[in-house]
Amino acid sequence: MSLGGIDTSRIEAMMAQLKAAATGPAGASQGVRAVGAAPAATVNFADALKSSLEQVNNSQVVAEDMGKRFAMGDDTVSLSDTMIAMQKANINFQATVQVRNKLVTAYHEIMNMQV
Repeated sequence: MSLGGIDTSRIEAMMAQLKAAATGPAGASQGVRAVGAAPAATVNFADALKSSLEQVNNSQVVAEDMGKRFAMGDDTVSLSDTMIAMQKANINFQATVQVRNKLVTAYHEIMNMQV
């Protein structure tokens, strides 16, 4: 069913995914899973970190490319799209720096623990 351009089945599917994600870590240990939710796959930390760094790099490459195309006078690239892409890349990078800082702090705390 579609209401004003919004497909309600897609909204319901996204709600089911959110509920599954919310109950996933706590519910998985108790054997409880949301209806229609797929079994949780294990994620390697190194793979997740590499994937997120690649996404940040891709957003920066796209923003830089759009900036170059706009500066060269490409009519297919608007100023607003270019600025939005640059801001997204900047926010992604700042979030990555904050995660790195938290990881370094946690590492130092662990290394300073008394055994």
